[in-house]
Amino acid sequence: MSKRILVVDDAAFMRMMLSDQLTKAGFEVVGHAENGIVAIAKFKELRPDLVTMDITMPEMDGIQAVKEIRRLDPAARIVMCSAMGQQHMVMEAIQAGARDFIVKPFDTGRVVQAVTKALT
Repeated sequence: MSKRILVVDDAAFMRMMLSDQLTKAGFEVVGHAENGIVAIAKFKELRPDLVTMDITMPEMDGIQAVKEIRRLDPAARIVMCSAMGQQHMVMEAIQAGARDFIVKPFDTGRVVQAVTKALT
């Protein structure tokens, strides 16, 4: 059975690009969210095996969403997505409970490596 993933990013283009890379690698993308508030609701509803979480989003950023999801499920597996130059935010995300991070623009090999590692 393929692993179920929730893709969270405020940019529809990024959600579709990441979803396409994950699907081609054999993962099942079960949902999308455009901000942290929607991500938390979708996490509760879908109970995915892993969440890819953008850091910078409107409404609620990725770091706050990670904290909330980890409060709901301490075993939640989350991989952060960041643009270059957000290293301090990546460290904050890891401290909040993220397992790994991938940098935009996404390299398919790195995406698959980070997601696979986070799922083990």
